[in-house]
Amino acid sequence: MLVSALCQPDVACCGLQTTILEAASLMRHKHVGDLVVVSNDAEDRVPLGIITDRDIVLEVLGAGRDPAKTTVGDIIRRPVVLVNESDDAGQVLDQMQTHGVRRIPVVDHEGRLSGIITADDLLKSLAADANRLAATIARQQTHEQRARR
Repeated sequence: MLVSALCQPDVACCGLQTTILEAASLMRHKHVGDLVVVSNDAEDRVPLGIITDRDIVLEVLGAGRDPAKTTVGDIIRRPVVLVNESDDAGQVLDQMQTHGVRRIPVVDHEGRLSGIITADDLLKSLAADANRLAATIARQQTHEQRARR
């Protein structure tokens, strides 16, 4: 299945100069555990990185840094791992496994942010496919039983 069908198009974003305190507040307000860090150009929205609630705890709070003075740009890891909306789920899983990440920004053919895909999104899709397969097997058995009466 294509990433465009699996990803979440509504992405919470911030800029490099956003303070960690502001980022945490935005995460709380949006009920998310990550923000995609984008270029300041609101129209382009080119992903520069991603920051998670775990990054905030480990890199800022755990290190004794001031969240009101530390910016998102101070702690994001680069380069950012990206997938294209035309990639398939297998390619996303490969990227997640290779880079040890659970969330990946999705870009369009021009490199602009179009969504985010998470391990949870892939798991939900896999579970739905497994349920469909189980229903197919059960249906096949029912058809076979009826045909052999």
